[in-house]
Amino acid sequence: MSEPAAQNPVTLEPAATDGPDAGIRIITLNRPDRLNAMNPGLIDGLHDALDSVRSDDEARVVILTGAGRGFCAGLDLKDTPPTGGASVSGRGRVQRGMDTQQRIASLVPKLRDLRVPVIAAVNGAASGGGLALALASDVRIAAESARFNVAFVKIGLSGCDIGVSWLLPRLIGASRAFELMLTGRMVSSDEADRVGLVSRVVPDGALMEAAMETARLICGNSPTGIWMTKEVMWSNLEAGSLHAGIDLENRTQILTSFTEDLGEAMSAFLDKRPPVFRNR
Repeated sequence: MSEPAAQNPVTLEPAATDGPDAGIRIITLNRPDRLNAMNPGLIDGLHDALDSVRSDDEARVVILTGAGRGFCAGLDLKDTPPTGGASVSGRGRVQRGMDTQQRIASLVPKLRDLRVPVIAAVNGAASGGGLALALASDVRIAAESARFNVAFVKIGLSGCDIGVSWLLPRLIGASRAFELMLTGRMVSSDEADRVGLVSRVVPDGALMEAAMETARLICGNSPTGIWMTKEVMWSNLEAGSLHAGIDLENRTQILTSFTEDLGEAMSAFLDKRPPVFRNR
């Protein structure tokens, strides 16, 4: 199904142009008629939106969500077959498939590498690639209607795709991850909360306000402190030992101690007032 000419498959907008919410950016996957399934337009639009956030010095937090009834139903097999689209250049099936695979999978490290945190506000289905986007976010808040599954294994492919086999066991443990990846079964929002896949579940109508609440709490901390917290947390998921992790923490802590925002945060704490950060 092709996109209507007037519909942008991904939108990026500020939560507010001034005031305390001015640093919050909202990225919306916008193919509601297809439950925001990934086609080339959506994939490219999400890459563009993340690139825009990366170059936005005023951005402090991103909320990633889906329009309509779903977060993201995964790959749209009608528009983006796993083997890649038709080629006019004579590239083979394997090469075309790898082009498509790498383009989609590169969204995951791009989300991780953003200096600002990403909150996934998961409404409805987060399947396959949609699950991967949620897992690659730093915080996941689910609506009661949210559902999660490793969809790849249900269509004859490996369950290991788009970073899921690395991310999922680190979030919920290897035993649970194996079962979900081998069966592809749907996980309700209640179960996702119970196993630690999401940080909390809220009523459907309260999802975006809950995400905004978390975003505001993040914005209350210094930009550099948040950047370094996100970076070190992800790096320490790959650290080989406790000592290596602590060494990284030590250097980062000294680095952040030389920022002007440290003095402002301490003064604000003593004065019992909100801090005013300059990201210096």
